[in-house]
Amino acid sequence: MLPVDLSIVIPVYRSAATLRPLVERIRRVMDDQRLEYEVILVDDGSPDASWQVIAELHREDPQHITGVQLMRNYGQHNALMCGLRHSQGRYIATMDDDLQNPPEELPRLYQHLQKADLDLVYGSYADKKHVAWRNLGSWIVNTFYGLTFRTGVTVTSFRMFTRPLAQSVFTYGLNFTFLDGLLAWNTQRIGEVPVEHHPRRVGRSGYSLGRLVVLALNLVTNFSLLPLQAFSLAGLVLSGIGMLGGLYYLVLHLLAAIEVPGYASIIVALLTLGGFQLLGLGVLGEYIGRVHLNVNHKPQYTERLILSPLTEPADPARKAA
Repeated sequence: MLPVDLSIVIPVYRSAATLRPLVERIRRVMDDQRLEYEVILVDDGSPDASWQVIAELHREDPQHITGVQLMRNYGQHNALMCGLRHSQGRYIATMDDDLQNPPEELPRLYQHLQKADLDLVYGSYADKKHVAWRNLGSWIVNTFYGLTFRTGVTVTSFRMFTRPLAQSVFTYGLNFTFLDGLLAWNTQRIGEVPVEHHPRRVGRSGYSLGRLVVLALNLVTNFSLLPLQAFSLAGLVLSGIGMLGGLYYLVLHLLAAIEVPGYASIIVALLTLGGFQLLGLGVLGEYIGRVHLNVNHKPQYTERLILSPLTEPADPARKAA
């Protein structure tokens, strides 16, 4: 078997209608570029016929198509970690399964990664074809990413990186996974290149605004102490304000200038400080809860079936277990 130039890892969820045209377009692009490639399709507990399509694609081209079926839905980034561990290429690309990332842009990422001597390059979208709430969620994720890693690079699901960088994240086995954070932990040689972004033609995104916010929380709580530090700083500021307020009212008392104390100001102060304390406890509890789940070894993912070049051609009529 020839060395693999490029591994393309694609997490799959509700994409039975788009997988075949996606793989066919990838095949044409790779043949035009004369690159040895593999496509790793990770079925992330998809409830539709995605696995049957993956099995059929593997049967038709077992040397280039690898299929992995997970036991249930573990989330996009956990599925990506699964696909990375099955990859063999000198370079690894990740992309969505919905045809919004055009495979025709893969050579641009491949060439830029080599010419610019980078470890990681993102495809940046000049004109996103997402709905407004999805763009808002992406903005939240990128804002947290920039604050955590102090970079202006915009992260997207269309990325390409080197084999050594991929191997640097293999040891991470915890459940709360954010691939871009793991990659940024291991290199600062990160770039971006403009690519097209096409509108979704089939189905809808598997990411809701809530899931994107959770992803942003995974990022900020897994890779920094920023929330805890923010509350520590806020506590220090409030303590200083309280001391200054205490001195002010002491002076008023000594000057006999205090009038009848107001009920409203006391209630407002109690509610504000009480709410702030509960919010701080919630952030602290989030960290403790993640430690608890990781200590209990909640699995990152569990594989049900693997269809690789060494596997017998799959029967597409077989139903997923």
